Amino acid sequence: MLVENGHEWFRFEELYLLSGFSFEAFLQAMEGGSVLIDFDARTGHNHGTKFRLRQGAWPSLYANVQRVFTPAQPLRLT
Repeated sequence: MLVENGHEWFRFEELYLLSGFSFEAFLQAMEGGSVLIDFDARTGHNHGTKFRLRQGAWPSLYANVQRVFTPAQPLRLT
């Protein structure tokens, strides 16, 4: 993240389109250890429960995983 003149700028490396989610596959991934559960209750404020996936787990949960954005080759500053 970059802050410039009071504005926050983010750099995205990739963008994926996921479709065809399988709840049955999600349950299997939980049992197999590919899905992790975070209970994020900080002092004074509950941020809720989160699910994290191990790297590379998307194809086991979604019928279609499509990369739709990859940044252009970075510019070299000389």
